[in-house]
Amino acid sequence: MSQPEIREDDPARLSPGDAGLKQWAAPELGLQGAQLDASRSLWPFGWKRNSDGELSYHGVPLSSILAGRDSAGNVIGPQVQTPVFLMDTHHFQGACRIFQQAFARQFDNSAQVHYAGKALFSVEIAKLASQAGLGLDTASAGELNIALASGCDPQLIGLHGNAKSPQLLHLALSGGIGRIIVDSLSEVTRLQRVLDELPQAHAVPVMLRLTTGVHAGGHDFIATAHEDQKFGLSLNPATAPGLSGETLPAALDPLDSPAMATAKLVLSDERLHLQGLHSHIGSQILGLDGFEAAARVVLEFREKLRQETGFLIEEIDLGGGYGVAYTGRDPQPLTLPEIVRGLHETVTRVCTELDQPLPFVSVEPGRSLVAQTVLTIYRVCNVKDQPVAVDEDGAVIYRRYVAVDGGMSDNIRPALYGANYTATLANRQSDADLVACRVVGSHCESGDIVIHDVALPEDLDEGDLLAVPMTGAYGWAMSSNYNWFTRPGVLGLEWREAANPAEADSPDSPESSIPQSEVTSRWLLEPETVDGMLSHFDPGYREYLRAKPTPQTAVLPETETRTS
Repeated sequence: MSQPEIREDDPARLSPGDAGLKQWAAPELGLQGAQLDASRSLWPFGWKRNSDGELSYHGVPLSSILAGRDSAGNVIGPQVQTPVFLMDTHHFQGACRIFQQAFARQFDNSAQVHYAGKALFSVEIAKLASQAGLGLDTASAGELNIALASGCDPQLIGLHGNAKSPQLLHLALSGGIGRIIVDSLSEVTRLQRVLDELPQAHAVPVMLRLTTGVHAGGHDFIATAHEDQKFGLSLNPATAPGLSGETLPAALDPLDSPAMATAKLVLSDERLHLQGLHSHIGSQILGLDGFEAAARVVLEFREKLRQETGFLIEEIDLGGGYGVAYTGRDPQPLTLPEIVRGLHETVTRVCTELDQPLPFVSVEPGRSLVAQTVLTIYRVCNVKDQPVAVDEDGAVIYRRYVAVDGGMSDNIRPALYGANYTATLANRQSDADLVACRVVGSHCESGDIVIHDVALPEDLDEGDLLAVPMTGAYGWAMSSNYNWFTRPGVLGLEWREAANPAEADSPDSPESSIPQSEVTSRWLLEPETVDGMLSHFDPGYREYLRAKPTPQTAVLPETETRTS
């Protein structure tokens, strides 16, 4: 029987304590304050290790936060079970403000940032984004209802989707949202039918999602601008079945591209206002070339439409997709100044070449705003060493498997995309040697992997806590009830500096870089309970709960009172 093979650079080949394991460990928590370069850190701003080696949020230890108390024992929020997502709301709102201010400054106040709600969304998260000046980008009835419930200005809410139902379009129109991003010619005719039933006082603002043909890298599942996929309006001539003159209004040229035909159809209906052109090329993109190429395509179509119809589009939306680093081994992402400067230079240069005025520019980041703001906390359930191969000298190679109390139901990305994460021991600091580990979940799937490769202390044991950074984007948002696991909650952590300077840490304290603060916590998304989850979906389980006898509390006999 042949021996299994593992790759040459697999950290399992390294002995415990080998110096090469350090590169597989999580980077230490980022420097604070002025020393922090946000784009080079994996950790939310408020977290660091305290003098006992435990992770703490603005001076409050993780164990206290999970217990719902501060360092002095005062109640600051709910008691928390693992796994749980912990969101630094101050960090998230700050990131939103910085993005909006940077784009507004670079584009002379002719720019708007919209938070892509698909990354992580709730009414409270939507409020944080809108209060920071952002609009909200939605892609379903659920997301749209959250946006409307948040109190965000409806004019700053947009609706995406390649398969919008009449009911969803009706909801968007009733809510008075500021932009419907049209994905197909048939969607315009569907929108027209809804308008026949629901007259509008003002023309409905419409944007056209263009298929620019740009593939900027990343996994195929998150590349969204090449031709052979479901999103957008092609710029190529309409020669495919279903785009013939028989299916187009008589006034439209059957040789027009789907994008041009759709634009002309919108322009022909006074109930619709062709507000803009939209491009989204994918997600987790680490370079500027793709964004710049897509911007050029959009602006060139803008000019072609002006030449054919005399109508000049007022807004272009260049989407989102700005990548982040998930581990210390990942390539460095673009910084915000690089993103803003690169897009501004491209838009300005192309508009000058085409002799057209600068458009209003909008963007839709999600991952780059929220990923870094969230930690996932897991509890270790089991640690075991599995023989996985034999080296050239005949020695058995072991891999340490660390099983935690969550997994693919709270973060499907490693199983779906092969995404990489890292982790650190959160409840204490260890001087033990590092050992190569694979962190796995509790589900009945061999692909239930939380982290493929990470170096953790050799003395890691049952009951320890692991903190996984960079889980704000597409963790909870893509969570499920697989194996009937309950979805964990998202706990928002908030802080304000102590009003009394005397309450601040002494300059000699290890925590002196973060002033002692008043910390509170609240659910942004509540965790599910087993009974709540099952009774919500399963009528048979609801019947079981109704028939289940109420547990009786045992009555203990009264003790005699001893008198002197």
